[in-house]
Amino acid sequence: MKNAVWFEIPASDLERAIVFYERIFAKTLKRESMGGVDMAVFPYERPAAGGAVVKGPAYRPSEDGKGPVVYVAADGEIDAILARVAAAGGKVALPKSALPGVGAIAHIIDTEGNRIGLHAA
Repeated sequence: MKNAVWFEIPASDLERAIVFYERIFAKTLKRESMGGVDMAVFPYERPAAGGAVVKGPAYRPSEDGKGPVVYVAADGEIDAILARVAAAGGKVALPKSALPGVGAIAHIIDTEGNRIGLHAA
């Protein structure tokens, strides 16, 4: 396995979640269905981390926003992404914070109630 990481962000309303993520990242997600699970895949290149917003019987958003935090790369875009969050229906839970030797992080709450991290090197 070479730098392989995959994440799935649960959604109750997949279309609403797709609109949210496409708006804040200004990217188009690829809609797919696998094994009865509907998903929208974030753009990625191999080998790299990739992931999707998913809706299926085994997936439920974190009801209190305190589940695991997935960090999505936001190099060079973190400020622009954060500026679009409220208009897309989400909230900024942790403003951009500099971490020496790590870069900067921020946390958002998506339209489904999930806490998602942003990371800029």
